[in-house]
Amino acid sequence: MNRTILLEKRPIGKPQLADFKFVLNEVENITAGELLLKTTYVSVDPYLRGRMSDAKSYVPSFELHKPITSGIVAEVIDSKNTAFKKGDFVAGMLEWKEFQKSNGEGLLKVDALKAPLSTYLGVLGMTGLTAYLGLTEIGKPKKGETIVVSGAAGAVGSIVGQIAKLFGCKVIGIAGTDEKVTMLKSSLGFDEAINYNTTKNMAAVIKEAAPNGVDIYFDNVGGPISDAVLFNINQFARIIICGAISIYNNIELPKSVSVQPFLVRNSALMQGFIVFNYAEKYPEAIKQLSQWLTEGKLTYTETIAEGFDNIPQAFLDLFEGKNSGKMLVKI
Repeated sequence: MNRTILLEKRPIGKPQLADFKFVLNEVENITAGELLLKTTYVSVDPYLRGRMSDAKSYVPSFELHKPITSGIVAEVIDSKNTAFKKGDFVAGMLEWKEFQKSNGEGLLKVDALKAPLSTYLGVLGMTGLTAYLGLTEIGKPKKGETIVVSGAAGAVGSIVGQIAKLFGCKVIGIAGTDEKVTMLKSSLGFDEAINYNTTKNMAAVIKEAAPNGVDIYFDNVGGPISDAVLFNINQFARIIICGAISIYNNIELPKSVSVQPFLVRNSALMQGFIVFNYAEKYPEAIKQLSQWLTEGKLTYTETIAEGFDNIPQAFLDLFEGKNSGKMLVKI
């Protein structure tokens, strides 16, 4: 039998376990041109929350009573497709199923001998691409500049900070616990780190950490933290909007400062993006990330839950900040 996780209800506010439903079905038989996959790692990501609503977005909403999809690494356990053989590992956007068949479209072969399989969902996957391309294409970092990264201990933020250091920037990370603050400075090479949960005046503390102002802000959280950064931006600052996890579960419209005066006063750029905007640059980005990883110039952190049953809970844990780095579920 094969277990599948469906979206049972659209969340109101913070998602709950009751919004998901487990169902049992028989494993499907494959026909010519198809392959049978066994899930190995599942990526759970904040952006999935947006797809659980029926609001217009850059990707279609999940359908109710249908399987949820995300980045997955899977093993080919049977193949009638000449491009894949039994024992291959692949990565792609797949359904939350223990077993599933595929025609091979959208799947990328990955090599467990070159890098751990989990990295193809993290630093060498969409996470690394988001960090690298958002920073380089919009942020355009220069040696000696100062960058602030919110959600800095998360999957994308932890990579952004390291890449910025490689470009010669001063890097300030914002995270939610003292343990994460310590990790950012001791393990990932951040110059400064701020615990927003124990900081009463974020704008003042950011100014103290960045006395010369902020040239680049990589925003993963939105909300009051991002408001505080605006008070410290320099002329021609670049503000990269990657995510807004702090307000994804809001039922009412959030109250925020008006960004226009800050942007006009500083001739600053604020740009939102999704990684698919830069799909043509994936090969060069993966090549650079792989090189840095091989050379030991780039490291990564992972939080790995275990067991298919724990996929929904791992997703919910993102909104409690229980992850350091990439959140994955190993099946």
